[in-house]
Amino acid sequence: MYMALLCFAFVGIGCAQVALSSEIPAYQGYRLVWNDEFDRAGKPDPAKWTYELGYRRNKEAQWYQPDNAICRNGKLVITAKREKKPNPEWEPDATGWKKSRRYITYTSASVTTKGLHAWQYGRFEFRAKIDIDAGMWPAIWMLGANRDQAGWPESGEIDIMEYYRGMLLANTFHANAKGKPIGNVFKKDLKKLTGKDPKKWASRYHVWRMDWDENQIKFFVDDQLLSTVDITKTVNKTPDKSNPFRQPHYLIMNVAVGGKAGGDPKDTRFPRRMMVDYVRIYQRTSTGDTKE
Repeated sequence: MYMALLCFAFVGIGCAQVALSSEIPAYQGYRLVWNDEFDRAGKPDPAKWTYELGYRRNKEAQWYQPDNAICRNGKLVITAKREKKPNPEWEPDATGWKKSRRYITYTSASVTTKGLHAWQYGRFEFRAKIDIDAGMWPAIWMLGANRDQAGWPESGEIDIMEYYRGMLLANTFHANAKGKPIGNVFKKDLKKLTGKDPKKWASRYHVWRMDWDENQIKFFVDDQLLSTVDITKTVNKTPDKSNPFRQPHYLIMNVAVGGKAGGDPKDTRFPRRMMVDYVRIYQRTSTGDTKE
């Protein structure tokens, strides 16, 4: 959903500094290229993060706004709230789900590196504590940097961590011949996956990891392998025949509420939170694959 000073250029974006620290674990054969330890107070670092705004996707109940993301005590805190406020996009005669809602009833935040940083291949590691109450839909995921040009799912989607309705997910999506999603979906009951009471499991921090190279994507939680995706077979069936997982992707971390998959939040007590301890991105030392 990463320390001497290193500086890499992402095409068309410019240069970002990476503060390296001996306290961050090193992996043999990898270098840390980007990270956020969220050790500042207040808003997330604007050189690293921006925000999704308003209603976005999946008929979700929340309105995304920057106010719901804050750095506190070394953590990024994304808070979902139940609050009523006028929908600035409301239109009296609208039928679409975004503009037909006169009032916003839930707010949350979605932080993203879109337009700032994107990466192709590497080891992506996140330590986070997620909320699994009814209606909660936390996610740490990535979209192709060419999404605005190519559209979805042709540009690709990588779901490193996704949770809803008792299930933990890790997925990729690319396009079939009609431009509809082809999913490589891992979805498993949290209790069966962990062997623990879900509430107790969710009360602690866990480490999600993705290892991504030109041949495969592997998803892990707490070093437990969840799924392996063979990306030699993820070529879009659309006319361009591109492989979305052989191009840079940007990062998104959010807490959604309700919607097509999140479930019914009406009996859930708010606020609810996802806490992110760190984000660390490593790339192999033997290749020139840094895209940040």
